[in-house]
Amino acid sequence: MKAAPAASSVRNALEAATDAIAAAGSETARLDAELLLCEATGWDRTQLAAGPELRLPVGASREFAAMVRRRVRREPVAYILGRKGFRRIELLVNQRVLIPRPESELLVEEAVELWRRGEPEEFRVLDVGTGSGAIALAVADEIPGAHVTAIDTSMDALRVAQANVDRLGLAERVEVVSAGVASLPVRDFDLLVANMPYVSESEWGELAPEIREYEPREALVAGPTGLEEIEALVAVLRRGGAPSAIALEVGAGQASRVADLLHSASFWPAVKKDLAGIERVVTAVQVVE
Repeated sequence: MKAAPAASSVRNALEAATDAIAAAGSETARLDAELLLCEATGWDRTQLAAGPELRLPVGASREFAAMVRRRVRREPVAYILGRKGFRRIELLVNQRVLIPRPESELLVEEAVELWRRGEPEEFRVLDVGTGSGAIALAVADEIPGAHVTAIDTSMDALRVAQANVDRLGLAERVEVVSAGVASLPVRDFDLLVANMPYVSESEWGELAPEIREYEPREALVAGPTGLEEIEALVAVLRRGGAPSAIALEVGAGQASRVADLLHSASFWPAVKKDLAGIERVVTAVQVVE
């Protein structure tokens, strides 16, 4: 379905865009339209609400119409805008990396909670599969003593992560490295955090078009069961030593299996639920004998 032609006022532009985006299947059509119109005009949402009869500049109308057409094709708003908020920071994003999600903020919360138990001057964190750098950068932003090594095997993702490191001025405390976890001295870190692929191949076709058609498949799909990447990580920990603590994001229904894997690798696991009540993060500390 095509978006409605750009209108002359804020009210008409938003109404037409909201109708078109909703008809395409978005459950957040009004919010989507407002965010896109803010981007096109340079105004904020308060200005839109206060001035429904404001006339749109011609250039802004054209830009807005083009962005609405992209949203109607189910392209995520974050990719259209080129950025996404996460915790207290804003990140550059594009189709080379996953869009940071609210549930991943649980990993940052766990890192902050662990640091607060002793507030050490130096807190060494390994972020596995960093993607845009969201978790690594949020940890460095919120923990004064954190030094984060952010690793990924995708050069495309690492370029985005490095751009975010430079943009946020955190290069002294966040190092972006092309590496797999097996190549690093994992036992030297205080905490390992990871949002690794955990979607199974059978689940891929059931995902929303925003994910299936735009986000990088290799960052989402682990294999037939969805646990292959996490199982490989635990195998590395068994062979080469392990950090003091671990926090892993997992898919719905996977927490129990992942907790068992970590327990078998001499960790005490615990499970944390996200805001939707889904067991989303498995944390674990080493068993001290």
